[in-house]
Amino acid sequence: MGRGKIEIKRIENSTNRQVTFCKRRNGLLKKAYELSVLCDAEVALIVFSTRGRLYEYANNNIRSTIERYKKASSDNSNTSSVQEINAAYYQQESAKLRQQIQTIQNSNRNLMGDSLSTLSVKELKQVENRLEKAISRIRSKKHELLLAEIENLQKREIEIDNDNIYLRAKVAEVERFQQHHHQMVSGSEINAIEALASRNYFAHSIMINGSGSGSGSGNGGSYSDPDKKIHHLG
Repeated sequence: MGRGKIEIKRIENSTNRQVTFCKRRNGLLKKAYELSVLCDAEVALIVFSTRGRLYEYANNNIRSTIERYKKASSDNSNTSSVQEINAAYYQQESAKLRQQIQTIQNSNRNLMGDSLSTLSVKELKQVENRLEKAISRIRSKKHELLLAEIENLQKREIEIDNDNIYLRAKVAEVERFQQHHHQMVSGSEINAIEALASRNYFAHSIMINGSGSGSGSGNGGSYSDPDKKIHHLG
């Protein structure tokens, strides 16, 4: 269920009245601000408390808004419509803006070196000062950008150096691995060759020893048994 409708009447209790005033005042100021922002309206709000304290809000100068209100009220009393007052006001503002635009365009042309013949010595000096200030700002900005670019290049150089160090370490690691692998393979081949040579030498020795034994038997045993040879000679 929704809340019941609150009866709008004076609050008798002074404490409750003051609390309600503070809450409603803040809400009113917030609404005035939202109206000025959302609708681009010129808003002025003036509130006096029961104690005579002033609270105000204006998105523009409050005095100029009051003067505008006075003028609109005065013109209304002279049968002038609010629409006509607003139209005159906006026309005046538009004329001011056009004048400002024209002044800026003339100033820009002068800075570009155009339409200088109509300027006095004082005006030419002002143009010169503006150009010097502009050049100083340009140089300062250029210097700032150059420093930033140098800093980025230095950071990039450090990154590249770190990458090179990492790559050299990886290359060295691969080379050490290949060398170690080659040494292991060479050692295995040498061991295989030595084992093969040992087997061939052992087989050859057996063949030689076998051949010598056979020859001794065919010659009566003179070479196979030297003691017997000596005994026979004796």
